[in-house]
Amino acid sequence: MRTVGVEEELLLVDPDSGDPKALAAAVLARAAQDDPGQDVFEKELFGQMLEFATHPQSDMAALGDEIVRCRKEAARHAGQIGCGVAALATSPLPVSPALSVNDRYQWLAERFGIPTWEQLVCGCHVHVSVESDEEGVAVLDRLRPWLPVLRAISANSPFWQGRPTGYASYRSRVWNRWPSAGPTEAFGSAERYHRRVADMVATGVILDEAMAYFDARLSARYPTVEIRVADVCLCAETAVLVATLCRALVETAAREWRAGRPAPDPGVSLLRLADWQAARYGLEEDLLDPVAMRPRRAPRVLRSLLEYTGDALTENGDAARAEQAVEELLRTGNGAREQRRLLEHTGSLRDVVTECVRRTQG
Repeated sequence: MRTVGVEEELLLVDPDSGDPKALAAAVLARAAQDDPGQDVFEKELFGQMLEFATHPQSDMAALGDEIVRCRKEAARHAGQIGCGVAALATSPLPVSPALSVNDRYQWLAERFGIPTWEQLVCGCHVHVSVESDEEGVAVLDRLRPWLPVLRAISANSPFWQGRPTGYASYRSRVWNRWPSAGPTEAFGSAERYHRRVADMVATGVILDEAMAYFDARLSARYPTVEIRVADVCLCAETAVLVATLCRALVETAAREWRAGRPAPDPGVSLLRLADWQAARYGLEEDLLDPVAMRPRRAPRVLRSLLEYTGDALTENGDAARAEQAVEELLRTGNGAREQRRLLEHTGSLRDVVTECVRRTQG
């Protein structure tokens, strides 16, 4: 059974006012003091962000438990210095990002200017194990039409700098300002994938292969496919659903490759439109159907994803849980819907943030 690991980026905020706080270095120092040798938490581009990574898991219930445990540990370390953590993909309140002390981050700021300073966004990256780079690239080529559906499921960033954006996942619009971000063409082989990344680095526009910010890519550190489209999810259960679907998609794609079925090729232009549609509306309006690339009601698209990956879900023991999670998500909504509901109820973006802190910390 393929293993799955999750990386989540959390927003550090004042637990009372909801204002983002650039205290990542202090939180990491506290974590190191409390647990010497810990390798769970890391700094990110800005001091208002904290990242954690789970261990590879084959059981989705165990993965969910670890995500919850890591969120609580992050909250505990942050709380010791008067800070809170929120699983929000953008800050609903105005913020001036504080660049973390790091030569790489300084290079990014000097190279790309204002877009770098707009990247205070928190994502969820899912790593799914693959047997080889060749299998991994075959999977990447076949995943592409389904990635916008994962975007819609996870959408959790409707506000930006104190204002509604009109988007369910505005984080994705910000992230795609990087010149190497977004959907890719089909590569066809591991050799072509690595050649393309090497050619990108050779242009001098990006620093290294880690800056190939594709929606899904081969991990440079692990024998995994890294799926990068998801916002950090407000609810840990939604993160587990995304991870479960990612594993099922990887397994289904690998089987199609081994059976000699060609990868679909809707073209990058249509993939970009599908991604925009998912980011704009989340699950509230139509998505573009991954097969036909025509509008289709979001519930039907989610159920078609369950059907497409059904064999893999069943064999992994995930089918019943995934079906239940999808129906619950369609009933209650994703993080974007919940943030908007909180604003409608409270009338205050500060109250939205403080309530999200409470929910993140469990």
